[in-house]
Amino acid sequence: MVCELVRAHAGHLLDDPDRLAGLASAAALAAAALPEREPHEDVFVSFARLIDALDSAADWPPQYVRWEQDLLGALGFGLDLGSCAVSGATADLAYVSPRTGRAVSRKEGLPYHDKLLRLPEFLWREAPADEAQLVLGMTLTGHFLAHHVFAPQNRTLPAARIRLADRMRQAADRSVPR
Repeated sequence: MVCELVRAHAGHLLDDPDRLAGLASAAALAAAALPEREPHEDVFVSFARLIDALDSAADWPPQYVRWEQDLLGALGFGLDLGSCAVSGATADLAYVSPRTGRAVSRKEGLPYHDKLLRLPEFLWREAPADEAQLVLGMTLTGHFLAHHVFAPQNRTLPAARIRLADRMRQAADRSVPR
């Protein structure tokens, strides 16, 4: 059997530490979270979209967060961000229950805002994802990965995932005007 490379992605990533960190994080999460020898075509397709986004360098961070969201869904811990868990409203969603993974509207969640996770707008509607929104997305998916995927196995998030989240947090801190 002969294999030929159809498209070389690595060359474009090696010169960009952020994109390389994104690839390393996704690979480490997939290796640590997915059961061995169990096919996950949905994760494969989502990972391919992520690699395309990383390769093009266009707007890859939001695609990375969506990939983590897809991974959670494939593992049975999908986030329900389409409507408010309390009122059923589909507008002005602002929070996510850390227990159920369901969205909560700003009005319904305000009394509990200190106990809820913030919902980045780019995950539930067409909105731009600035550095602060990306940090919210990484915090959201990181919570569910840590608590529902890795904690039951007495494991922590892979180091590559922690490093990527730190890089995104530092980028957000640098973008805040002083």
